[in-house]
Amino acid sequence: MLTQPISKKFDSAGKEIFIETGRLARQADGAVTVRQGNCILLATVVANKEPREGQSFFPLSVDYQEKFASAGRIPGSFFKREARLNDYEILTSRLIDRALRPLFPEDYVCDVQVLISLVSSDPEVMPDALACLAASAAFAVSDIPIQEIISEVRIARINGEFVVNPLRSELVLADMDFIIAATEKNIMMVEGEAHECSEEDLIKAIELAHEAIKVQVKAQQELREMAGITTKRDYIKLVPNEELVAKVEAFAKDKIYEAAKAGSSKHIRREKLQQIEEELLQYLRTEYNVPENEVLDSDIQKQAKNYYNDLQYHVVRGMILNDKVRLDSRGLEEVRALDMEVDILPSPHGSALFTRGETQSLTTVTLGTPLDELLVESAATSSYSKFILHYNFPPFSTGEVKPMRGVGRREVGHGNLAMRSLKQMLPKEDFPYTVRIVSDILESNGSSSMATVCAGSLALMDAGVPMPKHVAGVAMGLISIDGEFGILTDILGDEDHLGDMDFKVTGTRDGICGVQMDIKVDGLSMDVMRKALSQAHEARLHILDAMYKCLPAANTEVKPHAPRMVKITIDREFIGAVIGPQGKVIQEIQRETGTTINIEEKNEKGEIGIFGTKKEGVDKAFAWIRGIVAIPTVGDVYEATVKSIMPYGAFVEFMPGKQGLIHISEVSWKRLETLEGVLNEGDVVKVKLMGTDPKTGKFKLSRKVLMPKPEAKENQDN
Repeated sequence: MLTQPISKKFDSAGKEIFIETGRLARQADGAVTVRQGNCILLATVVANKEPREGQSFFPLSVDYQEKFASAGRIPGSFFKREARLNDYEILTSRLIDRALRPLFPEDYVCDVQVLISLVSSDPEVMPDALACLAASAAFAVSDIPIQEIISEVRIARINGEFVVNPLRSELVLADMDFIIAATEKNIMMVEGEAHECSEEDLIKAIELAHEAIKVQVKAQQELREMAGITTKRDYIKLVPNEELVAKVEAFAKDKIYEAAKAGSSKHIRREKLQQIEEELLQYLRTEYNVPENEVLDSDIQKQAKNYYNDLQYHVVRGMILNDKVRLDSRGLEEVRALDMEVDILPSPHGSALFTRGETQSLTTVTLGTPLDELLVESAATSSYSKFILHYNFPPFSTGEVKPMRGVGRREVGHGNLAMRSLKQMLPKEDFPYTVRIVSDILESNGSSSMATVCAGSLALMDAGVPMPKHVAGVAMGLISIDGEFGILTDILGDEDHLGDMDFKVTGTRDGICGVQMDIKVDGLSMDVMRKALSQAHEARLHILDAMYKCLPAANTEVKPHAPRMVKITIDREFIGAVIGPQGKVIQEIQRETGTTINIEEKNEKGEIGIFGTKKEGVDKAFAWIRGIVAIPTVGDVYEATVKSIMPYGAFVEFMPGKQGLIHISEVSWKRLETLEGVLNEGDVVKVKLMGTDPKTGKFKLSRKVLMPKPEAKENQDN
């Protein structure tokens, strides 16, 4: 007999949400649907009962995908089916993954797969704000041993008021937009952007979001009780070899401490630690009486390496917290040495090289036309973006050899954070270019996404993009042991790996532009967050001071080899005249001036963008179009070019795209039988606009009225 569905309805910040289980995907370990309005998400979770042999890390995979059928659309790909995840789906998957991962037991290493699908779309409901709720609810109704229930909400500030999970139409008015994840007690993840908000504004947003999350967590707990889930499954726990642990600690603890405290570069430090590991294995051969012609037992060797890595973790953390000394000998609040240059590449439209310690970004800016805009497509929406940022992380940046594959999720996430941060200072109106930033990480030892923000800001100003202020970023870390904690400024890669938090903050001198925070422990208190934000603010100001010394303000002109662009706004009825029949006029203008012209209809006006690599061509096209859309004034005098000669007169072009007739009687005060010898094609003559023919509407022009009358000349002679 089929089980009956179980559902829970609750109110979240004035919005009605339904969670249901037992109807769909019943062979998964846990499956729920979450509904708000017409937006419905299906989330499933499945975990293997036992870990794979030799598994030593937690293999969690999270995939969020939007079905095009959810919005009544067919995919535009050749195969007409959903393919690899797009950037929006990857970013949503990362939001869920980063919130869930810290909540599993440290000794749990079974494969876990989380799949969330948008099966029904509502154009006003943002599904990414509900996706983590769906994933957590699926765990809540399963026996998979996740330790706590979690949820996520979006919080935005709209017209000065904070709104939880705003509608899509409301979100466009927001000056703060953050996704917050939390358990009932602790904040776990923060991601978002703001237009120069203060640290206290961010704290307030997080606290309000946490209150909404508590409501969602309670609803999941009640759903779990309704489903009758009372226990979590047992799993195989690795029992440590206490004797081997003691031997590893006795041999290596002091050696690790000395290597960590030496303040060496990343590669030298890792070579020293690798050497200690090799010496440890030789020591264990002696301890276990292994003959020279035999190898150390593979299980002991594997366990010893794991215990050695664990020992490194604890020794380095203790050194940083107790001795207040970092792996590179810095103090806890010290930023690494800075070096930066702009305009270092001759051909790109803007470039910058930003180096902070052993992290380096080479960033370029390319200015393009509206034809270069990026199509951003989801199941519910399609839009175009004029600002693109791509972040590349080649293997040589860490001194490694790896195959070059497609862009990974990490690269998408890091690039998105930098893009959202820099976007806050881009000119919103009257900047006609499409802007593409490419950050190539040439060296990496922590905070490469923050180096991208700094290099991107410098490169944009170098390119002549009218940025009012520089944007900088810094990554903060956390070491916490037995209630004691230390906040680390500008963390290294190893400090990220060994620490309890990765908290990236970007902004100007006047406020925060972007935040990305991941917690590896069970939550973060508001007091710790306030201290981290305060420390990040001081570090950001230090970096910004150096950036302003390098390039105080944006260049007032684009580079000589960058495309030039001007914009014209015309009345809508003139759009057809500029385009011409079958596009002949606009094609002629582009051909004759060497420009690219883009026309859009906005707000019942025509917006024309003229692009070209040469100023002369842009100016010529501009004048040409201005002439087409200009309204001739009766009585005005124009310079006209003779286009054709007829028996009854000459047709001339007196404004770009505008022709009129000089009747033979208006060419001269003398009576003319023919224009032969008087006017020729290509002649330039001055004419006066006398009016229009009431029957045909054609312009009537006169040349003779600008010439002295013969009678007047005779009187002067007398």
